[in-house]
Order: sequence, then C-alpha cells, then structure tokens
Amino acid sequence: MIRFLSLIAIIVTFAASASAQEAAGDSRASTGGAQTLADILERQEGLKVDETFRSEATGNPDAAAPITNQLGTLGGASDPELWRAYRFGSADISTQSRGPAATTVIQDGGMWWLEFREDTLLTIAVYLLGGTFLALALFYLVRGKIRIGGQKTGRTITRFKAFERFGHWLLASSFIVLGITGLFSLFGRKVLIPLFGHETFSFIAVGSKWVHNNIAWAFIIALIIIFFAWVVHNLPDRTDLRWLAKAGGLFGGEHPPAKKFNAGQKLIFWAVIVLGGSISVSGLSLLFPFEYNLFGHTFSTLNSWGVPGWFGASDLPFPLQPQEEMQYAQLWHALVSLILTAIIFAHIYLGSVGMEGAFDAMGKGEVEEQWAREHHSLWVQDVLGPDDNEKEKV
Repeated sequence: MIRFLSLIAIIVTFAASASAQEAAGDSRASTGGAQTLADILERQEGLKVDETFRSEATGNPDAAAPITNQLGTLGGASDPELWRAYRFGSADISTQSRGPAATTVIQDGGMWWLEFREDTLLTIAVYLLGGTFLALALFYLVRGKIRIGGQKTGRTITRFKAFERFGHWLLASSFIVLGITGLFSLFGRKVLIPLFGHETFSFIAVGSKWVHNNIAWAFIIALIIIFFAWVVHNLPDRTDLRWLAKAGGLFGGEHPPAKKFNAGQKLIFWAVIVLGGSISVSGLSLLFPFEYNLFGHTFSTLNSWGVPGWFGASDLPFPLQPQEEMQYAQLWHALVSLILTAIIFAHIYLGSVGMEGAFDAMGKGEVEEQWAREHHSLWVQDVLGPDDNEKEKV
C-alpha cells in the first residue's frame, strides 16, 4: 500500500512539473489559450498585440475548448466565438446593403481615431491657428504697417486682369466658407452645444455640412483657374534667393528686386496648389465614401520601402478596413486644412492691414506705380521700362 501511494505521488509530481514547464513555455497555457493579463495591459497602453491566437480560433469546433472545461465554448458556436468572428472578418455575413463596409460589424481602428479627433486634433487646431494669429499681431505691433517708401506718383499700373481677380476671389471666398463650416464640424460639439444647445447646433451642423459639400466644387474650380493663370510666373529663379536672404525687406531696409511674384508669394502659391490639391483629393474621397482608397496602397508601398524603419517605427497598418480609409482621409483633410489656414492668415494680413497699397492689386486690379517699383521692380521694368533713376545708373 505504501509503495502504491509513493508511486502515485511520483506521478503527480512529474505531471505538475510538466504542466509548469508547459505554462512557462506558453504564457496562455494557464488560461486555456485565452488572452492573458499581459495582453490586456499591452492593449490598454496602445501597444501592438499579436491577435492570431484569437483570430484563428473562430468558427472551428475542433479548435475550441471542450465543453467539459470550466467556461468552455460550445464547440466554436458560442457568443464569444460569434463576436470574435465578426471582429476578425471571418463570419459568414449576408446583408441587403452592398456597400464596401456593409459586412464590417466591429472595427478596431475606430477608437483611436475618435480619441485623436476629439482631443489631439482640437489641441493642434487651437495652438496652430491661435499661435499664428498671435504671431501676426505681435509682428504688427513691432513692425507696424509697411508703408510706401518713396513719393507716390499718382499713376497706376494694371497688376491683375479681371479673370485673374475672379479666380482669386472665388478661391478666397470659397476657402473662407469651407474653413468656417469645417471649424463648426470640428469644434461644434465642445463649443456650440454649450452656447446654443443641441437643437440649434443640429440645425447649424446640418446646414454647415450641406454648404461645405457644395462650396467645395467652387474651391476646386478656382484652384484650377489660378494654377493655369499664374504657374508660369511662380517658377523659381535666382532673384528668389536674394529676396529670401533679405526676408523681402519685411523687417526694414530696402525691398529686394522681384518679378511679378516675389519669393514669399511663390511659396504661398505653391502651398495653396499642393495643400489645396491634397485637401481636394481627400475631400472627394469623403464626398464619395469607399470609392477612393488613398491610404492603404500608400501605407503598403511605404512599408515595402522600409520607410517607417528609418524613424524607428513599426510598419504602418495594412490592409485597412473601409472605415479606416475614411478615418484617415478625414484626419488628413482636417490637418492639411489647418496648416493651409495658418498660411492664409499670413497672406490675408500682408494683403490688407500689413502693407500699404497691397490690397489694391486684387481689390481694383491697379496698383500705385511707386508701390510696384518698390516691391516688384523687375516686373515694372518689363512692363514700363526702367524709371529715370535706373536710366541714370545705366
């Protein structure tokens, strides 16, 4: 009897040792293959968790734990298995809707997008737009209005034709409307609801969305007009280096020579074309959801080139679910729009209160000759020839 009991004790000891070794080799052995505390903590910290042990355990009765186990599944047909299949896209789903996103019931990427949009994006908007406005106000207090240095002649030069001014004002007015309605969508819940209540905000939000979607076409058309009207005059040349070296005379001193557009105006032009074009493309993908996948292919290409590794980052997410494409498009649309808005702030400042005589260029199409000779001397020489002082130098 004693020998029998000793034999049982030895067997139990070996079994316990084998079980401990198995648990040490597989952290999920003690949970029956389910996620561990480490998995949960990593997910809460936003770290990447290997989900294959869950995604591969859907709809397969042979892979399921036996029903005799504690909390065992019903052979791959229990509620956890069903929802897990929904989450990882392995469920057999049928729906009357034929849209690309119709069968995506659970989308993991939605939470980080919502948190970024409701918190980080708003913070970026406040600091970027508020900081730009304060910087321009400080510059005005220190530098003051940039006046015409020489004596006014009373003569004017045609700077922009009617069609050019039409394209500019169409672009400017549509951008302002798009900016205001876009900010309503971005800040509305946190700013407008406390001020006006839910019903009033609902009316404003619905109206803003309708206006935003339709005014977008005017912005795209205007962008095309100004590109073809001014692209020839905005190509870089050697005079731009001198203008940039002297910061265009904005901080005092003589204004460096410039053609029809100086280097600063060229930078703004290309910012409007590139950033405005990017805003338009991402906006079209939002106007026609799930039709244009802008980010999945881009992320895949960048991963294949190893670009994330250059910055010590992991690969960009791929493939993307249809909803994720729209989420990335919305964030890109908002971020690029905020950057362009900050640039346009500076453009509006210099074209209005910041510089004497500048508004006439787009307001009337005609500018004071002395202003033109000070700010765009090379262009004036092309149009009128050198003035008397220039002739004496020659």
